[in-house]
Amino acid sequence: MTRNIAILAAVGAVLFIAVLTGITLFGGSGGDADKYAQCRTSKVAGGSSQIGGPFTLVDETGKTVTDADVIDKPSLLYFGYSFCPDVCPLDNSRNAEAIELLEERGKIVKPVFISIDPARDTPELLADFTENLHPRMVGLTGTPEQVKAASQAYRTYYKKNEPEEGNEDYYLVDHSTFSYLVFPDEGFVEFFKRDLSPGQLADKVECFLEAR
Repeated sequence: MTRNIAILAAVGAVLFIAVLTGITLFGGSGGDADKYAQCRTSKVAGGSSQIGGPFTLVDETGKTVTDADVIDKPSLLYFGYSFCPDVCPLDNSRNAEAIELLEERGKIVKPVFISIDPARDTPELLADFTENLHPRMVGLTGTPEQVKAASQAYRTYYKKNEPEEGNEDYYLVDHSTFSYLVFPDEGFVEFFKRDLSPGQLADKVECFLEAR
């Protein structure tokens, strides 16, 4: 009996401290609850606030735009380049298919392609590139400094390889291949790897959209 009373007293003390400090025993502070927890399949060191942020780039019409101009609705961002021989077309085609699936479900997501090859990817060229992938896809380029700043904000990687001998205009660019889901007023939400099918990507994005 004495032992049971001691146990109950200890439990009561823990509950009392929890109430005083606002701690929920089964998952941390209510104010820190992640409304997207059930949707997440990736982790970002330091938290999702470490990815994303403001940028200034140039759109397909040659107009200077900011992140606030571009991300006016849920958006799926991809950093690549139009001369990419395989990965970029495949990844962006996958993204476009996923966005079509979402649209069939009544969910609108904007596809955004940010070039990491501003020397060759002019606004006019990007307009043709994105039009072939999806009618609502927005292509962005800019000065090397603007592109670098946007890439650093999203913690992407890219590196220009040496051009072919005798052909300075032909070169490949190594780069990361994540797609980033970004919401207006919230910023970066999640990143997705390229091994997802269009259907899998659509399902994952839909989860975040419904949890907003």
